[in-house]
Amino acid sequence: MTALAKARPLFTQLGRLDPVLLAAAAVLVAVFLAAPDQGRASVSFTLDSLWQIAPYLVASIALAAAAKAAGADNLIANAFTGRPVTMIVLAAAFGALSPFCSCGVIPLITALLAMGVPLGPVMAFWLASPVIDPAMFVLTAGVLGAHFAVAKTLAAISIGLFGGFAIHVLNTRGLIGESLRAGLGDGGCAGAKVRVRKPVVWRFWEEAGRRGMFWTDAAANTGFLGKWLALAFVLESLMIAYLPESLIIRTVGGEGWASVATATLVGIPAYLNGYAALPLISGLIDQGMAPGAGLAFLVAGGITSVPAAMAVFAVARRPVFLAYVGFAVVGSLAAGLVYGLVV
Repeated sequence: MTALAKARPLFTQLGRLDPVLLAAAAVLVAVFLAAPDQGRASVSFTLDSLWQIAPYLVASIALAAAAKAAGADNLIANAFTGRPVTMIVLAAAFGALSPFCSCGVIPLITALLAMGVPLGPVMAFWLASPVIDPAMFVLTAGVLGAHFAVAKTLAAISIGLFGGFAIHVLNTRGLIGESLRAGLGDGGCAGAKVRVRKPVVWRFWEEAGRRGMFWTDAAANTGFLGKWLALAFVLESLMIAYLPESLIIRTVGGEGWASVATATLVGIPAYLNGYAALPLISGLIDQGMAPGAGLAFLVAGGITSVPAAMAVFAVARRPVFLAYVGFAVVGSLAAGLVYGLVV
C-alpha cells in the first residue's frame, strides 16, 4: 500500500471537519511552532475572551432561537404591504431589527420582486438586513459597547431608508427598468413568508414542536458563533502582538474623513463574517483605530459581504446591483463620519 493510500482515510476525516475550526487550529499550531510563548498567550487570550463574552453569547443565541421558534420571521410580511413610502420605512426597520427565513436572502428577495413588490422597499430591506439583527445587536453591545450597537442599528436603518427612497424617486421618473433577472422562481419557502401570513406564537414553549425547534436552533447557533468567535479571538491575539499601533493610527486613526474612507473601502473585500469581525474591530479600536472608521468597516463589510452581494447579483440586473453597492459605500462612509463626530 502506498503512502498516499495510507493517508487517504486521514484526508477523508479532515475533509469532514469544519473549515473554520481547522483554520483556528492551523493558526495555533503554526504559532506554537514559530513562537511557543505567543502560542500559549494566544490560547489564554482566546479562552479569557470567550469567557468574558459568554453572557452576551448566551443571550444572543437564546434571542435568535426564540425568534425562530415563535415564527417571528413571519412579521416580515407586514413590511411589504401598503403605500410605497410606508413600505420603505417598514422594510428598513424590519430588515435591521427582525430575523427572516433561514432559507436565505436570495429566495426571499426573489419572491418579493417576483410578486411585484416595488424595488424601493426591497432595496431598503436588502441594505438594512445584513448589517444588524437582534442577536448581532446583543453581541455588538457585549464586544464594542451599547452605544456602538445602537449606532450600528441606526446606520442600518438610515442606509436602508436612503437606498429605498433613492430607488423610489428613480422609479417614479422612469429611470429604473426591470429589476429582476429573467427566469427566476417565486422564492420557495422564503417566499411563503410574504405570500402566506402566519401568526407569531410568542409562547412557543407551550408546544413541543416549537420547543424542539428552539433547542435545535440554539445548538446550531452555539456551534456557529462559537467557532467564528474562537477564530476571531485567535487572530485578535496575534494582531495585538504583531500589528504596530503606529501603523493602525496612520492608516485608520484620527477623526478625519480619510480614515473612514479607508476603512469603508477595506471593509468591502476584507469582511468575512459579522460575528468574527466584532473582536477584530474591538482590538483595532483599542490600538488606535477611530471609532467612526470601525463602524464604517462593519457596515460596509456587512452589506457587501460575499453572501449579501451574491444575493443581489444573482437576482437583480446589473444597474440594480451597482446601485446597491453604491448605496452601501456612500451610506457606510456617511455613518462612519457622523459617528466619529458624535463620539
